[in-house]
Order: sequence, then structure tokens, then C-alpha cells
Amino acid sequence: MQNTLVGFTHDEGFRVFSFDHRGEDNAPTRWDVRADLALSRTYGIRVQELPLLCRGLLDRNPEVSGVQSLTFAESDMRACAGERDAARAEAAKKRKPWRRHAVASVSTFNQSNFGTQQL
Repeated sequence: MQNTLVGFTHDEGFRVFSFDHRGEDNAPTRWDVRADLALSRTYGIRVQELPLLCRGLLDRNPEVSGVQSLTFAESDMRACAGERDAARAEAAKKRKPWRRHAVASVSTFNQSNFGTQQL
């Protein structure tokens, strides 16, 4: 099973991604996945991430004959946002704490060598 992004269109606040789906018989079938742009902003999902997330939705769903349109629902967006937040928290745990480097001692200015030359 393979899903290849073909393109996208806009439809009243939704971005509709079109995929060519090739199943066991290798015959292409066109699938459309709709994603609500306002909801994606609400959950902090960038527009650049949507095609891959929509393809993942197609990969997770078994083939349903006759239905060739899906919607990337709010529950899916909430789950993606939760996974992203968990990954960020895990990365923050692994990160070393920030420490200020010790400041090198500053040499004292030797005034005896300054201004003593005669012109």
C-alpha cells in the first residue's frame, strides 16, 4: 500500500490534499483528505506538516471501498499536538542544564607602561 501526494486545493477554510493510493493490485485510486486550517492553528500544527499527517491518516485507515474522502478530524489534531508536546518534554529532560561559563580573570591595567614614552 502506497500513498503519494498529488497536490492540494482550498475549500472554504479547508486544505484538501489529493493522494494517489496504490493497493495490492497496484491500480491507482484518488483519495482526498480535508484538513481544517483554523483547527490546525488552534493545535499549533504548521501548514507544512499537514500533508505528512494526512498521509499518515491514510496509512492508518484500512481500505474502505467506495469511500475516497477522509477528514483530518479535531481528535486527530489533538492527538498529534499531544504527541508533539510529549516529544518536546522528553527532549527537554535529556537536554543538559544551561551553565554560565566561568569568566576568565581580567588582567589589571599596568599604568606604568602607558604614557611614559617621550616623543
